[in-house]
Amino acid sequence: MCMATTRRTFLKTAVWLAGASALGFSARKAKPRLAFSTLGCPTWPLSKIVKTAVDERYEAVEIRGLEKEMYLPKRPEFSTAIAETRRLFADNNLKLCNLGASSNLHYMDATRRQKNMDEARRFIDLAGQLTCPYVRVFPNDLPKDQDRQQTIDLISANLLDLGQYAKGANVTVLLESHGEVVWKDLLVQIMQKAEHPNVGLIWDIFNMWSITKEPPAEVYQTLKKYIRHTHIKDGSMVAGKPAYTFIGKGEAPLKEAIDALKAGGYSGYYSFEWEKMWHPEIPEPELAFADYPKAIQSYF
Repeated sequence: MCMATTRRTFLKTAVWLAGASALGFSARKAKPRLAFSTLGCPTWPLSKIVKTAVDERYEAVEIRGLEKEMYLPKRPEFSTAIAETRRLFADNNLKLCNLGASSNLHYMDATRRQKNMDEARRFIDLAGQLTCPYVRVFPNDLPKDQDRQQTIDLISANLLDLGQYAKGANVTVLLESHGEVVWKDLLVQIMQKAEHPNVGLIWDIFNMWSITKEPPAEVYQTLKKYIRHTHIKDGSMVAGKPAYTFIGKGEAPLKEAIDALKAGGYSGYYSFEWEKMWHPEIPEPELAFADYPKAIQSYF
């Protein structure tokens, strides 16, 4: 009797587990791959950035400026001391997941276009030296003194040019949803014309939604082919400007976006972009970086 009961219990458990597996359940919550951007700690030295990432159990760091210098090649850590920087990350089992360039791809003026493309190429070279997989660039605007369609075509052409250049460095160039280029149909048009293995997209969920209010599930379905990286932040719009909050305290539709990413098999980083550099009034990075890993886990 006891053996029969045990067998029935075992069979019931096995059937339940098989059903749960088919429905996508797991005995443990999924563990997202977490990174943070140095935009959130604009005055910190690299040693403190690395220590904080390790202490708070991040997997990677996204470099968007260092000690308020946004052009990374001006810093010794990313010029004369690259070997030491690589060693610092390797010794701490930490990855460099993205370098954030300031390059804008919308300029038709030949001089400005060349300046921005040269910067992007310099960041691509640097990423190759650091074994960093991604370099971020901006679309970025649709100036009224330029033909709209010609500007869109130019952004695509510049992005494709950078992707072809990046292939030699084993780097992928990522266009961020940013500036005036945040509508899903506009982004997919640009990405289709810049189709290349070394070109992808950063989905900045709040940046897009705060302007377009497009449902995240629809955005993901339109752009999923190109999404390689995400920027995660929360907040609300106050008098037309973003008021940033810790994750889960604002109005950003993060649950819908993250559900779409999970359902679509996204395996990239959920990179916390705490915009302390541009918004010095928001809480200090020590608080924000400690809060994020716990807050984001609730979506998994």
